[in-house]
Amino acid sequence: MTTVVIVIHLLLAIAMIFLILIQQSEGGGLGIGGGGGGGGMGGFMTGRATANLLTRSTAFIAAAFFVTSLTLAIMGDQGRQRGSILDRSAEPANQTQAPALPALPMVPNAPSK
Repeated sequence: MTTVVIVIHLLLAIAMIFLILIQQSEGGGLGIGGGGGGGGMGGFMTGRATANLLTRSTAFIAAAFFVTSLTLAIMGDQGRQRGSILDRSAEPANQTQAPALPALPMVPNAPSK
């Protein structure tokens, strides 16, 4: 289940980046270009209609991204202990034997004469 939510989360992130980049900024940016509100078969949508569609799509994808973020956070929190770490008592480690003392290096005996 977590893998499915992560894949959806990544797809939403990519879609949101794409939608934000194709929106026309005040300086032009990577905008779709084209105002064409004129007659004939010139354009599918006017500049204002395209901006509204992109803005609404971005808002919808951002909301879905937020929901998947919260879902992943809740799923990741399952099975954890509740409460503050400061409220927990310090339990000593169960040691059954004492640590060994470090051994001193052996000095070879001097040869006898």
